[in-house]
Amino acid sequence: MRKIQFTETVLRDAQQSLIATRMPFEDFEKILNTMDKAGYYSMECWGGATFDSCLRYLAEDPWERLRKIRKAAPNTKLQMLLRGQNLLGYKHYPDDVVRMFVAKSIENGIDIIRIFDALNDIRNLEVAVDETNKRGAHASGTICFTTSPVHTLENYAKYAKQLENLGVQSITIKDMAGIMGPQEAYDLVKAIKESVKLPVVVHTHCTTGLAPVTLLKAVEAGADVIDTATSALSGGTSQFATETMAYTLRQLGYEVDLDDKVLKEVNDFFKPVKAKALETGLLNPVVLATDTDALNYQVPGGMLSNLVAQLTAQNKLDKFEEVLQEVPRVRADMGYPPLVTPMSQMVGVQATQNVLLGKYKNVSKDVRSYLKGEYGKAPGEINADLLKQVLGDEKPIEGRFADGLAPAFEAAKAELGDKAKSDEDVLSYIAFPVQAEAFFEKRDEKERNTFKYTIKEV
Repeated sequence: MRKIQFTETVLRDAQQSLIATRMPFEDFEKILNTMDKAGYYSMECWGGATFDSCLRYLAEDPWERLRKIRKAAPNTKLQMLLRGQNLLGYKHYPDDVVRMFVAKSIENGIDIIRIFDALNDIRNLEVAVDETNKRGAHASGTICFTTSPVHTLENYAKYAKQLENLGVQSITIKDMAGIMGPQEAYDLVKAIKESVKLPVVVHTHCTTGLAPVTLLKAVEAGADVIDTATSALSGGTSQFATETMAYTLRQLGYEVDLDDKVLKEVNDFFKPVKAKALETGLLNPVVLATDTDALNYQVPGGMLSNLVAQLTAQNKLDKFEEVLQEVPRVRADMGYPPLVTPMSQMVGVQATQNVLLGKYKNVSKDVRSYLKGEYGKAPGEINADLLKQVLGDEKPIEGRFADGLAPAFEAAKAELGDKAKSDEDVLSYIAFPVQAEAFFEKRDEKERNTFKYTIKEV
């Protein structure tokens, strides 16, 4: 009887997909001790958009958030999502910054780093994987799943082998848009298992309704770990329900070590959290629905919720379907990049601008950088007319962009001076300078007020 293990995503990807990563630490603090007893393979709790959201919206120190989770859940492996050379930001960083970020993530409590590159460019994973291994943590090399004329089963298997040779300890298939069908999952897991001798993890979303059958066929093909979300925050653009999948796999004869009583406690805790998000409008019912059109649009959950938020803010939600229809056209023009951060944001913003302003009337700075090769090599051919329009006679970069970046950590540390209380603060500033400085000011003001209050009391 083969054991199947579970990564619980409620603290990161589930809430990122459903409520745009707006869950403050206080909303889940009291359930962490209980979650620590559930028997999860890991809890995905950091990385992705959580870092940005903590600084930008929640007035939280993301590093302190991680330390608090580690203290409250000492027995369960904590997992994060890292965008390779992009770290948790939206551009490439110098190697010294990548190494320091990885080192500090592990030092503050992370056990497993799921490392991906938006273009599946192996060069952009090398430094992060190397540092993860040096620090004694688990590097999970990640394949961003998508479909296109250039994303073939053979190429995916070759990439898995490259990841194994790089030194990763597991292979994750990351289906960020929920578009991987059951046969595709079966064939892909089987091909990877035949290509490498590493555990295979499968991550998908419920966006299109495929998730449960896709996960089941992935398990049948040999997947070792699957990503799921506690049922209160499952479904829609999130992951499939942890409890339902555990029940299903046990019926089919697989060994599942999760504690059902603990799972119920966890889910009961998050029910009012969901109710509150619905009541305030933070959770839009649109993202809870099954959208089979996404099989064509290939839009991941987090991107969907952000598109809804952006169009709502501009009073243009009536253009939602039109924007979704534009997404695959933009993606083809850009050489079929997988729609995962930061490519999902680039393609989504460009599709929105095309609809609202006219076809490529305005090309974002990030898309220009992508077309120049600053994010790596495009999987397919980029539209020649688009390249000519944006770059003119300028030639795209052929090598690894980070090779041309000067070390930045010490310079940023000197620039911040006393504003930074730690190396972690410096990393926050490098990733999100405006948001980090604003957070430091609020933190200092809070500390001054606390000091004044204490003196007054005395």
